[in-house]
Amino acid sequence: MEEEKIEFRKIGVIRSPHKTPEGIPIQPVGAEGVKAEIELLEEYQEGLKDLENFSHLIVIYHFHKSQGFDLIVKPYLQEESHGVFATRAPKRPNPIGLSVLKLNKIVNNVLYVENVDILDGTPVLDIKPYVSRFDFVQKEKIGWLENEIHESREKKSDGRFR
Repeated sequence: MEEEKIEFRKIGVIRSPHKTPEGIPIQPVGAEGVKAEIELLEEYQEGLKDLENFSHLIVIYHFHKSQGFDLIVKPYLQEESHGVFATRAPKRPNPIGLSVLKLNKIVNNVLYVENVDILDGTPVLDIKPYVSRFDFVQKEKIGWLENEIHESREKKSDGRFR
């Protein structure tokens, strides 16, 4: 079966204090208070209308430094291997990331955000408002993470997914 090619264009770029993949918090919960900017390309600025009234954003981005992928990976929170789709590892068949970030303010085409776990220079693919009534799930199963989740605040990237 021939693979269908899907193309995206970046709408902006993340400007964060995380300059190398090593040492980045592995989830936004571990990046509490880390501030950054999303510089939206000026041609998309009009699309920010009314976004300032939301406290949080879902930011979808391209893991632009990730090369290749493995279907079985050893995630940061555990030494046991799992299928890539049961993890949030950045080396994926489609290297797409997603973070829920706090929105502090918008000035022209720049969004000031915090709780950022994203590498500086990362291309942004899309921004959506986070709406707890739509996006929050009260009862969930979190699989193998059940016993590991408490470490996600302190755990940092060790570069294993370059």
